Amino acid sequence: MPASETVPAPAVQYFTVDADSDGQRLDNYLLRELKGVPKTHIYRIIRSGEVRLNKARAQADTRVQAGDVLRVPPIRLPARSVAAAPAAPAREFPVLWEDAALLAVDKPAGVAVHGGSGVSFGVIEQLRQARPQVQSLELAHRLDRETSGILLISKKKSALRQLQDQFRERSTGKTYLALVKGDWPVGRKVVDVPLHKFLLPDGERRVRVTTPDDPEGMRSISLVRVLGRVAPPAGWPAAAEQRFSLLAVTIKTGRTHQIRVHLAHGGHPIVGDDKYGDFELNRLLHKSGLRRMFLHAWQLSFRHPVDGRLIELTAPLPPELRCWGNVSAFCD
Repeated sequence: MPASETVPAPAVQYFTVDADSDGQRLDNYLLRELKGVPKTHIYRIIRSGEVRLNKARAQADTRVQAGDVLRVPPIRLPARSVAAAPAAPAREFPVLWEDAALLAVDKPAGVAVHGGSGVSFGVIEQLRQARPQVQSLELAHRLDRETSGILLISKKKSALRQLQDQFRERSTGKTYLALVKGDWPVGRKVVDVPLHKFLLPDGERRVRVTTPDDPEGMRSISLVRVLGRVAPPAGWPAAAEQRFSLLAVTIKTGRTHQIRVHLAHGGHPIVGDDKYGDFELNRLLHKSGLRRMFLHAWQLSFRHPVDGRLIELTAPLPPELRCWGNVSAFCD
């Protein structure tokens, strides 16, 4: 078939969500149902509003429910684009917990949790390749690509629904480690500021602080605890920022980029943050050996989806963060 030809597709496709898919994110549902269609294309038709959920527009993170009807527009792609879609390489990640129902891994920075929006594959696709014998591997929650730490994955659909319910009901405990510019005030323990999510012209997500009367604003709460004041490494420029704070941040709501925006709004951006940070400071940090954002999913507590017992996990701070300045003095 010549490269310019298209692969035939129905004019419109309809899907009715079954009970096993109840509670799944819209993007994950379509990624599973539209096999062979590039993830970037799936995210594009969701963002453009061409995918309709019960005749209405929906977001990628909308949770579908059993009985929902999805309308998907005609999908005609060059044969070459379908054939050229690279398969995810099989990869395992450090395991923090595993049993028959779930898997918790320590995700490194720089690896997306799933493919899409310009990323061919992520943790979940690589794990599926590495573990073909597991019939259902699904993300129970998300981490930003540049954030390291605990990532929870279900191995059964029943476990996925139960875990997602816990995250949705905010009954889990999620605490991150963040190094920020300057001296975060010890008395500032709660950040309760609404956030507004929007897209840049190129489709990239951004978040900004908004007002309580913004109809598209979402209440967002972060609890902040100062673990210590961090001094920069030897050779750090005398004219540059000399004070940094290591924070433990527990999120009571799980908004996109919540910690990053809340801390930057407080005047203390996370070091190495390439979206909301101090870009001049980031250049100095890169020269000093810190070449990533200092945000790490440190602790996670939840109820086991099968027997209900409390599970408490901790992911140690990775070496590239632990070894910067005197950070290690506060991590033992």
